Amino acid sequence: MPAAPLDYHLTDEAREDLRQAIAAPLRRYNDSQAGPSGYRALVISLTRGGESLGGLWGYTSYGWLYVQLLAVDEAARGQGAGRELMLRAEAEASSRGCHGAWLDTHEFQARGFYERLGYEVFGELADYPPGFARYFLR
Repeated sequence: MPAAPLDYHLTDEAREDLRQAIAAPLRRYNDSQAGPSGYRALVISLTRGGESLGGLWGYTSYGWLYVQLLAVDEAARGQGAGRELMLRAEAEASSRGCHGAWLDTHEFQARGFYERLGYEVFGELADYPPGFARYFLR
């Protein structure tokens, strides 16, 4: 009996359950090739008096910390909050057995900040967004 035809569904709705379903075969394949990733979320919120002022969002996997988001509200800038967030994330990643960290930032964002923390560029995506570059640092 022939297999049922494949269906393709396009959407702009980013549902977490759909993301998990799409990622499942990739996770199974990656695990079969490289072993379990040890994926763990790493999230640090930054607040003052109960008000959110940003934070850090990332994860550890395969011995690396990936910083997906780092944001500090203008009300908390210039007080070392970004540096402290990174130091705390790196310390937690180290306690999880990580040996490296990586992240990306746009030309108009925080490349200099990360370089002052010891990160170095290992890749660049030109014209993303148009007129700017996106940098990948470790």
